[in-house]
Amino acid sequence: MSETTTGSGTWLTQDAFDRLKAEYDHLSGEGRTELARRIEQAREEGDLKENAGYHAAKEEQGKQELRIRQLRHLLETAQVGEAAPAAGGEVVLGSVVTVELAGEEVRFLLGSREVGDGAGLDVYSERSPLGAAVIGRKPGDEVAYTAPNGRSVPVKVLSVEPFTG
Repeated sequence: MSETTTGSGTWLTQDAFDRLKAEYDHLSGEGRTELARRIEQAREEGDLKENAGYHAAKEEQGKQELRIRQLRHLLETAQVGEAAPAAGGEVVLGSVVTVELAGEEVRFLLGSREVGDGAGLDVYSERSPLGAAVIGRKPGDEVAYTAPNGRSVPVKVLSVEPFTG
């Protein structure tokens, strides 16, 4: 799933922004220090070619640096605010949408996975086929989107409510 972006950045609630900022601060501060200490300890154990602890720590360092860069970009470009009220029931970013999807009822957040973490909801970007099909729609609207296998999937918007976290 891709991040949900508005015109100039990813939409995040204040809670999600604060949680991601805390993660960024930890990883780029004491997290880096701790990992550097582990790499140095492993390096002191001798031959680096056969030092599994050293290689594991270096791999973890690479993953951590990637996450730091992702978080920095996300935080720098974030549009922070509460979910827009479902004005007239229209699906907007930050909406919790219930649809009938190919005969099944599906409830999801139209937004960023970073916002939906821990909310117990599936999260779809507005750029996903389903998200693009429902954004701007109202309860009762029937649309279809093309699935990756080329089939047309019918969707009926049943309800729209703002995401409350």
